Amino acid sequence: MIQKIILGTYTRRISQGIYQIELDTATETLNNLTLLTEETSPTYLTKSQDDFLYSVTSREGQGGFSSYDPQNNFLNAVTEEGAAPCYVAVDEARQLVYGANYHKGELNTYKIQPDGSLAAVTSLFHKEPTGPHKNQDKAHTHYTDLTPDQRLVVCDLGTDRVYTYDVTTAGEVEEVAVYITEPGTGPRHLVFHPNKMIAYLFGELDSSVSVLAYDEADGSFTQKQKVSTLPKDFTGENGGAAIRISNDGRYLYASNRGHNSIAVYAIAEDGLQIELIQSISTEGDFPRDFALSPDNNYVVVANQNSDNLTLYRRDNENGLLSMLQKDVFAPEAVCVYFE
Repeated sequence: MIQKIILGTYTRRISQGIYQIELDTATETLNNLTLLTEETSPTYLTKSQDDFLYSVTSREGQGGFSSYDPQNNFLNAVTEEGAAPCYVAVDEARQLVYGANYHKGELNTYKIQPDGSLAAVTSLFHKEPTGPHKNQDKAHTHYTDLTPDQRLVVCDLGTDRVYTYDVTTAGEVEEVAVYITEPGTGPRHLVFHPNKMIAYLFGELDSSVSVLAYDEADGSFTQKQKVSTLPKDFTGENGGAAIRISNDGRYLYASNRGHNSIAVYAIAEDGLQIELIQSISTEGDFPRDFALSPDNNYVVVANQNSDNLTLYRRDNENGLLSMLQKDVFAPEAVCVYFE
């Protein structure tokens, strides 16, 4: 079986845009890297259910998003002055796209047009006090995606806060709850447990995973546990990056940039406790993103600085990873998306 994977990249050195590569499950190898379309630093991307592609873009000093039809034909770009965003998500029910702009501390919403193109709707800046870390000089919005009950949740690395918003079909947002982390956590990304009542928050700046109970009644989060993603004897610099959960809700995965590893956790039956069971090398430098295959049998990691992908087999019973292939060339890859 051939599974297609789209790769988002930086285009600072050798990359030309958005790439595609194939996972051959018969041979358990990654093959056939091809340039899907030229784009400037498409660092994060996603697809809608109708197979439209939405990608971060940077054009003539402006940042925003590009849209492509199912045949990968360019539709439009919606940009504004300043740096490009770092995250994009699709809201199918409301036909919206959400963006997080790290450098500007901005939340953006866009309306999907009938032809799949985008139109800007709203923007919002966080003005709360920032954290104590050197990278918390101002608000740094890093994640904008949906809760299981279709609210919008936003992680801000700079303010040490996770915001919950109600959203209208027009894309207007209203804050309903704010969770404040321990100072210096630097909330980056989160994932929800399949039970819809627990979220796992990755702190980039202190390399931590926080287990949060989610209350659908008011959109609030409450911390239940916080653990490190690093071995106790590691003394180098590290930044947390991507976090993923298995379909069955039994295992959690988080990537470390610096230690260059994937931390694997077993999740308690109720979802409220996690335990580190493996720390495995990514066989490359700066694993900014990774993804589990749809059947959860494989994991593909993108190592940004070493321009390579690493492929692992995943054991569905015990959650552990075993390396299958490394040194798979992928220039400046920073986003992994299984089609």
